[in-house]
Amino acid sequence: MSTIDTTQPNTQGANMKRRRLLKGAIAAGGLAAAGAGGLGVAAAQSGTDDVTAQAAHPGLLHTQADFDRMKAKVAAGTEPWVAGWNRLTANGHSASTWTARPTAVIIRGGDGQNYPQLYNDIHAAYQNALRWKVSGDNAHRDKAVQILNAWSSTLQEVTGNADRFLAAGIYGYQFCCAADIVRDVAGFDLGGFQDMMTSVFLPMNDHFLTNHNDACITNYWANWDLCNIASKLAIGLVCDDAAITDQAIDYFWNGEGNGSIGNAIPFVYDGGLAQWQESGRDQGHSIMGIGLMSTIMEMAWNQGVDLYAANDNAFAKAAEYVARYNSGHDDLPFTKYTWGTGQNCAYSEQTVMGSGGRGQARPVWEMVFHHYTSRRGYAMPNVGALAGANSPEGGGGDYGTTSGGFDTLGFGTLAHVRLTWDEMPSDLKPLG
Repeated sequence: MSTIDTTQPNTQGANMKRRRLLKGAIAAGGLAAAGAGGLGVAAAQSGTDDVTAQAAHPGLLHTQADFDRMKAKVAAGTEPWVAGWNRLTANGHSASTWTARPTAVIIRGGDGQNYPQLYNDIHAAYQNALRWKVSGDNAHRDKAVQILNAWSSTLQEVTGNADRFLAAGIYGYQFCCAADIVRDVAGFDLGGFQDMMTSVFLPMNDHFLTNHNDACITNYWANWDLCNIASKLAIGLVCDDAAITDQAIDYFWNGEGNGSIGNAIPFVYDGGLAQWQESGRDQGHSIMGIGLMSTIMEMAWNQGVDLYAANDNAFAKAAEYVARYNSGHDDLPFTKYTWGTGQNCAYSEQTVMGSGGRGQARPVWEMVFHHYTSRRGYAMPNVGALAGANSPEGGGGDYGTTSGGFDTLGFGTLAHVRLTWDEMPSDLKPLG
């Protein structure tokens, strides 16, 4: 007489649901074109029942090699990793005593907003998972699992005004980054989590990237596209669903909205600088965009796809541009930016740099700097200056209580620093 192991999630129904979603995407012609840099179009088109391809795990914002480096550096008392670790352990969200507050309906925008309880819990799950991987303290592992399971068994809808699409994008990718760290832990309901992502978040990501809330295609700023691309990419990886992953990467290259690489970075200048799409708007959102695009690029990089180098390192040049202005320099070129707004594409333009939020602290710079400099050997003087000025980077809860302080998972000093300043190569290559 056989027994059922109730400690392990039943994923058969979840797998069938994801296959139906995947086959629907194939039938709708949503796959990336061959050669676009995706991960698994051939597997999805094979005609077999098992059409998913296994992604590398852990492999969203961090690989096992990254965790090994963090653990070794902290154990050895090496700076700046110890300072980054101390920033993590001082954050109340990383406490193993955190109490989750899951709810069935999350509202962002309009009456009854309650979305802070979602982003606070996601950051608590991520920070506890990260703290477990570095310290080995299982209380933090168990807390991360508890938070994620509580939400996947409770959440049914994300709604509100247009801002609901920001919630679906930002919190979608962040949920997945936390789950990827604990996906193999006994007791984590991976199937239930995957179901939440494909039934609650993915349809909203797809709807926004396809319809843009029924607005003019240029109406929404780059960040709106970018967070939904990030969520879609992360969901594809967490679900080992190559079709979803390929669609996200294809949109990065070819999407009509402002989050695709050519639209997010409309003007590239000589000398290693490029204008960001939101530079004429304000600097808080420009820095947010740097964080979101680098998140997409880091997740792809950890799966063997190099988006960082797209269009001759255009993103590196844009990051240098945003960092230079936010470091206090005014000697930057600015090309008039025009776009259509609303449903009728009413003409709008920006002719000067937007100074609002200039110099705002957000934990986005370490990941950018250490990819291009530590991994690839490029000089990034402006990004490097901000990375140094903001070190050690914190995370959600260290940059205020409002949503802007939770747009990025952070802790880049602990997680993404690869070389100390003294170890940097002396022969760095110029970007332009």
